[in-house]
Amino acid sequence: MITKILVPTDGSETAGKSVKYAIGLAKQMGSTITLLAVVDDRFFMAQSIPNEATSTRLIEPVGDYLRQAAEAYLEKASKQCEKGGIQSKKVIRHGHPAEEIVKEAEKSKADLIIMGSHGRTALQAALLGSVTFGVIHKDTKIPVLVVRK
Repeated sequence: MITKILVPTDGSETAGKSVKYAIGLAKQMGSTITLLAVVDDRFFMAQSIPNEATSTRLIEPVGDYLRQAAEAYLEKASKQCEKGGIQSKKVIRHGHPAEEIVKEAEKSKADLIIMGSHGRTALQAALLGSVTFGVIHKDTKIPVLVVRK
């Protein structure tokens, strides 16, 4: 029985498709959804976003900007769940996306991870670093349902 579904989202069209799919499945199964955003802060230090690109028109650290973006797309997904009558919670984690997704799935005792894929080949995923590929190949017993682009 699937009672808890984890849905990682990055605000992309493909991630939005996986949220819709998860809502449909959650309705059928009577499940709850945990919406997860991971801020990958491994590659930046004290960089700033130019004031024209920010909502506040002030220079702000990249980490703050990425967190605000993550909060915005989690809120959008949460509203979709609410509209569909599905109970959800929002979680933001920092670190390597594939690792943080698996950690959150285990922490929240998810029965299923539903995530989008951009349809890269295994070679492209290895070269470009596909998050979906990374989650599938992590050492976890939690099933992963991949929603294609």
